[in-house]
Amino acid sequence: MERCEGRPARRWGAALIASTAAVAVALPATTAEAATGPAVAAKGAFLLDSGKNRQLWAKDADTRRQMASTTKIMTATVVLDTRGVDLDKKVTVKQSYRDYVARNGASTADLRAGDKMTVRQLLYGLMLPSGCDAAYALADTFGAGKTESARTTSFIAKMNKKAADLGMKNTKYDSFDGISAKGANYTSARDAAKLAGHALSNSTFRTVVKTTSTQQKAANVNRTYYWDNTNKLLGSYKGALGIKTGTGTAAGPCLVFAAQRDGRTVVGVLLNDPTQRYPDAVKMLDWAFKTKTRSDVKLRRLPESAQRD
Repeated sequence: MERCEGRPARRWGAALIASTAAVAVALPATTAEAATGPAVAAKGAFLLDSGKNRQLWAKDADTRRQMASTTKIMTATVVLDTRGVDLDKKVTVKQSYRDYVARNGASTADLRAGDKMTVRQLLYGLMLPSGCDAAYALADTFGAGKTESARTTSFIAKMNKKAADLGMKNTKYDSFDGISAKGANYTSARDAAKLAGHALSNSTFRTVVKTTSTQQKAANVNRTYYWDNTNKLLGSYKGALGIKTGTGTAAGPCLVFAAQRDGRTVVGVLLNDPTQRYPDAVKMLDWAFKTKTRSDVKLRRLPESAQRD
């Protein structure tokens, strides 16, 4: 059986990506922070109580910012919101998907040309290793048109239509994966939280994004893919549900995350957090859940074969 662990492809802005070493995050609370909200380094941030659809806290939450691979939350949403979607539909991987990843130095699920993967499997490849090849496969499959270019353009139009339907006023997509040629792929922290809250209402989405690692076998060949989730909060922070990392030169490190405790789900967003997106996420969640003693979180160590995003 061939083992496909994902090549150590570096995505754009790789210098911004944090080390994989386990990090202890000790976050003492302060009186000022308790009164005004968590102090975070991100340029834009938002906290949402998704059950009540209520804002808990915000920092420059309506400024438009590039979002890197957190774009893939919408990619998954468009697929899962497709009426009558068949998650077991088999998709043949094309060489063009691999060529696209190589050409852009993008994060990858290392899909092999000719392999048949189900839509469900491609969603894992999209959201765990942040596979731009998986994103391409989904856009090519769920877009309309006679050519790959037409189909992917059609899919991006569906992403923008969904954003409009959800009232995401400061969001525009020009990419199915976050690789933006002209920089016209942006959102706001508020809009990203709104999308995440909607996405979490889908049980398949919830199952996928909270998965720490998975093994997925191609349908037509004796090959198994091994994918690890790039989100280090999973397995580190109590109640963490995912959702998606993203890193780019212009976007900086980004993180859309969620956690559930005592039946209450909180969604958080960090856009362009230059040095400490995971400690900041922990700060925000602890503040939202009113944790009296701040968490001492040892972040999950990613395997050497895992993608970095």
